[in-house]
Parts: sequence; C-alpha cells; structure tokens
Amino acid sequence: MKRYILLLFRLFKLQVRFYLSAAFIGGIVGVLIFYPLYDFVYFHEHGVKNTSAFDYISGRFIQSMQGQTPIKTWFIAKVGIVFGIVLAWVYGKLHTKLAQIEQLTAELQRDVKASIQQGEGPLLEFKSSFRWDYQQVCTNKNIETAVIKTLAGFMNSYTGGTLLIGVADDGEILGLENDFQTLRRKDSDGFEQLLMTTIASSLGAQFCQFIHVMFHVVDEQYVCRLIVTPSTHPVFFKQNKDAKFFLRTGGGTRDLNIVDATDYISQRWGR
Repeated sequence: MKRYILLLFRLFKLQVRFYLSAAFIGGIVGVLIFYPLYDFVYFHEHGVKNTSAFDYISGRFIQSMQGQTPIKTWFIAKVGIVFGIVLAWVYGKLHTKLAQIEQLTAELQRDVKASIQQGEGPLLEFKSSFRWDYQQVCTNKNIETAVIKTLAGFMNSYTGGTLLIGVADDGEILGLENDFQTLRRKDSDGFEQLLMTTIASSLGAQFCQFIHVMFHVVDEQYVCRLIVTPSTHPVFFKQNKDAKFFLRTGGGTRDLNIVDATDYISQRWGR
C-alpha cells in the first residue's frame, strides 16, 4: 500500500506540472495574442481616430510591457491561463477517446477464429477459463486473479490488447460452459456480470470503461473477447491490503518493482 501511495503522489505531481505548464503557456498566449486582439476590437468598435490600427495596437502593447496597464494585462493573462488549462483538459479527453475508437474499430475488423489461429502475442492472450480449473476440476480463485492481472497489464500499456477467455494456450477452443455452470445465472449475461464485478472490486470501478466485452460462437463454443483500451490513469491490482502494478511486456504480464513502476508511470502518464 505504501508503494501505491508513493506512485499516486508521483503521478499527482506530474499532472500538476503538466497543468502548470499549460497555464503558463496560456498566460503568454493571453498577453501576446489576446491583448492585441482586444485592442484591435476596441479600435474598430470605438472608431479611434488620428492613428492607424497598427500604431494603436502596438502602442498599447508597449505600454502593457512597460507595466503601465497592470490591471488590464493581468486580467487578460488570467483569461489566457484559464484558456490554457481548459484546452489541455479537452485535448487529453479527445485524444483518449479518439485512440479508443481507433483501437476498437481495428479490433472489431479482426476475425476471432483467425486471431486464435495466429496465436498469442504482445497484444493477444488466451485464457482457458475465468474461474474453472481444468486440472483440479473445480473453481479456483487464482484463475480469476490471473485474468485480472492480465487486464491490468493491458490497461497500463501504451496499446492495450485483447484477451480471449475460453481458449487454451495452444489455441484449442474450450468454451465457457464450465464457467457458466458455476454461476447463479448460467449464461453470458451472468458471466459478464461476474467479470465486471470482479474487475471493479480488484482494480476499481472507474476502470471498467476501458474493457469492452463481447461473446462469439467459435466451433459451436462460446468465447468471450475482452478488448482492453489503454487507461488514462495507472491501474493497480489490489489484493490483501497490497497494491501491485502490472504491465504487459512481450507475450506476458509482469509485476514491476517500485523503481521501474515509478519510471514507467512518469513516462506513460507524465505527459
């Protein structure tokens, strides 16, 4: 938990630095652009005579730089600061949404069976089930944990990825029937409900938006496809009062130590 708090504090500082930079740039834009625009509008609205627009605007700007209009200059600078912060926030939101749309569009165009035949890789992983242990022939909480760790690793990556549940590591279609039989509601809706509830309790409800659930019938067996888009914030796996940071690297998911996690978070979300 201490590592979790330290990493969140580091991320908070990076975000503050980002918005301070946006505010600083906005303030400069306010003084260098908004101030002359304001005088340009004033010149034409009030019909200032005996001078040209350029001479009037440049003269007022020089006065501002010399500190002769502090109230007006500070007011326009504050307008620029607000403009910079809002623009940075809007850019972040739009950039994230556009990236999600592009990833979902590309993934939906892929055929599930063809993806299975292609095999696992950095952007694709198979899981035999969500909770059914084929070796012990019973439910196993550790299998659920492995699935959640993989989802966290994909969300923490730059690209996201796809997880197929109901497919063995070698590509054999096992289906979800064994998982269904362990549920109160023994169908895909019950499966999705359990899955999202587990994600919310282990990672946080706010991260469910980055996981898109679909079901396909492949070789007469149900397969669950989870399309995972990159998260806008670090995702920590919470277990036994501890929080771990997982990242998808290569064809697997690994737990980063505090040094590596801090460096990665700085690069990934430090803007």
